Amino acid sequence: MTTKDEEHFVYIVECADGTLYTGYTLDLGLRIKTHNAGRGAKYTRGRRPVHLLYTETYATRGDALRREQEIKAKTRAAKLQLITEARRP
Repeated sequence: MTTKDEEHFVYIVECADGTLYTGYTLDLGLRIKTHNAGRGAKYTRGRRPVHLLYTETYATRGDALRREQEIKAKTRAAKLQLITEARRP
């Protein structure tokens, strides 16, 4: 069960082969470590190491999961644009 104080993260990582993976987690640091240990998503297991490129934070799981699906539906170019825009000062 989640509490109202929890943060829900949507993230994009770049895999060693240059592909992008989008996911959801409650613990971003642990999730990246899990991916890099080969115990994360099946997609990232053979594409290690992964490097965190982008995150968004949400107050609810539902909002985060909806956003994860929105990002996953984007093209690679659109994801890269999202990452680039987030890095601008």
